[in-house]
Amino acid sequence: MIPLAHGLVGRADLPIPEWLFGWAAAMVLVVSFVALAVLWPDPRLQREGWRPLPRGIGRLLASRPVEVACGAIGVLLLAVVVYSGLRGTQSSTANFAPTFIYVIFWVGLVPASVLLGDVFKAFNPWRAIGRAVGWVARGAARGELPAPLAYPRRLGRWPAVAGIFAFAAMELVASNGDRPENLAIATLVYSALTFVAMALYGVETWVERGEAFSVYFNLFARLSPIETRDGVVGLRKPLAGLPTVEPLPGTVPLLAVMIGSVTFDGAAEAPIWTGIAPDIARLFEDLGLSPQGALELTFLLGLIAAILIVYAFYRLGVVGARSVGGGFSVDRLAGAFVHTLVPIALAYVAAHYFTLLLFQGQAISFLASDPLGDGADLFGTADSQIDYGLIGANATWYWQVGFVVTGHVAALTLAHDRALAIYDDAGLAVRSQYWMLAVMVGFTSLALWLLSQANV
Repeated sequence: MIPLAHGLVGRADLPIPEWLFGWAAAMVLVVSFVALAVLWPDPRLQREGWRPLPRGIGRLLASRPVEVACGAIGVLLLAVVVYSGLRGTQSSTANFAPTFIYVIFWVGLVPASVLLGDVFKAFNPWRAIGRAVGWVARGAARGELPAPLAYPRRLGRWPAVAGIFAFAAMELVASNGDRPENLAIATLVYSALTFVAMALYGVETWVERGEAFSVYFNLFARLSPIETRDGVVGLRKPLAGLPTVEPLPGTVPLLAVMIGSVTFDGAAEAPIWTGIAPDIARLFEDLGLSPQGALELTFLLGLIAAILIVYAFYRLGVVGARSVGGGFSVDRLAGAFVHTLVPIALAYVAAHYFTLLLFQGQAISFLASDPLGDGADLFGTADSQIDYGLIGANATWYWQVGFVVTGHVAALTLAHDRALAIYDDAGLAVRSQYWMLAVMVGFTSLALWLLSQANV
């Protein structure tokens, strides 16, 4: 895969032992839990408190010309990815497609969504093409064209679960998942499926419920204080967008895939996995699979196992919360608190892919000038280099720990606020969160352990 995709190497000895970071992080969560119980007696995040940007700025930013321009940029980038993947050099480091997809798109849009709101919705090429086709079709029909089918509620976010899992499998399981041609073909296949779904259920409905990347980035965007409503950009309280997440079918599995895939990516570097993976692969070889097929099946099972562990751990916390009383079912509580997993997913992404975005993200400057890898220099930046001295190894570790702790404190805050909103008794709400505190401490410890293992 792409170099530097999995943290840093060669870190100097830390002035504080790594195990002490784990204990300190757990203590921060415990102290935060106590502070919330004492100082946060009423729910404060259940209403967003949205207000538009002043002086018409919000309406200008969300205006039709801006929307069309952003959509056109998205379509152009989609075309460049496909063309460079099919026609360019098949080197994953010299071709524009792999770095753009796995670094700029997959990783870079996460912090952009948290800071700026749902930016992917504006640049989404599939949405832009679907809306353009719909506009032409409506003009030809001289009227509104309703979607042929109503979106089944039971589908919920399950299509997004399948899409994100497939993307993670291509990145982490497929041995040739970073080959530019394969990425281009996968992009074309995904585009075709998306357009068919849009034709059946409507563009906006599919973008909101089924289009994997729209759903994925929208969840992170709900952490942002910036939100667009009714064609106007405005501000809301940070974190306040998450309590409004509708717990549709598939939402909990989607968050499990989001967290579990990053967990497996980190665990794949740990001695616990590198020690047993070859033995498992040899077992599949003995059953008749090729060495490549055996290794891919091994990694696929590892990915599935990581996702199931995350899902089971969350369900365990929910079952524990139910045991304190309140009369709620497990499914009701699982849906009520699922939004608290989003900051944890962010913490895992930020900590694990921090160096990837910081270092490998710089490569887009020279890859944009030479997207096919054939020696072109379209923008005069083809000779630029990656600066690996932007941040030291120890400083990176501190940032990673900060990401993990901050994300889990945010999750704890959201869980406490939701508990106050759904339980009639404040004391019962606090007791229900003992189990969620255990979940948060567990996820924090796992994240720090994975980071430490990646640097062994």
